[in-house]
Amino acid sequence: MQPWKTLARTTVLERGKYLTVEDHTIELPDGRTIEQWPWLATPEFVNVAVVTADRELLCFRQTKYAVPGVSLAVVGGYLEPGEDPLSAAQRELLEETGYEADTWTALGRYAVDGNRGAGAAHLFIAQNARRVAEINADDLEEQELLLLSAQQARAALEAGEFKCLPWAAVMALALLRLGG
Repeated sequence: MQPWKTLARTTVLERGKYLTVEDHTIELPDGRTIEQWPWLATPEFVNVAVVTADRELLCFRQTKYAVPGVSLAVVGGYLEPGEDPLSAAQRELLEETGYEADTWTALGRYAVDGNRGAGAAHLFIAQNARRVAEINADDLEEQELLLLSAQQARAALEAGEFKCLPWAAVMALALLRLGG
């Protein structure tokens, strides 16, 4: 199998560092060309499933503009320019929760939309986390920090309480890793 080739890019809309909309001209492996293939360029981000030293999963109950109602969420945020994903994950954990973790495992890098771009998610599990500082988050959302057992986290996942796909994915991968 051969990958598609990008022949040209035209910026249609630029909204600062969080969103650029482009039209791509692409060539398919069979030689056909498609013009105006829509592409969304957004920053890469991290999401972290956090396991405390007591084997509880740390998450949030919060609101999010694009998510109806209240959702369970995990630690996460955008990578800063030049920042590697693990450093971003560690920074976000400390800022959002005041926790640090001894053991970090990368769970993979995933495309958000296989056809239209929209960034990439770097997923991690952080284990043996403990509180070392006060929360120093600049998040706009109202949120409440929660500690769940693996059984409670699995029940919440199965009930659809993690309403954003990357949050559900990192929690599911973490529970698989933990044997739950």
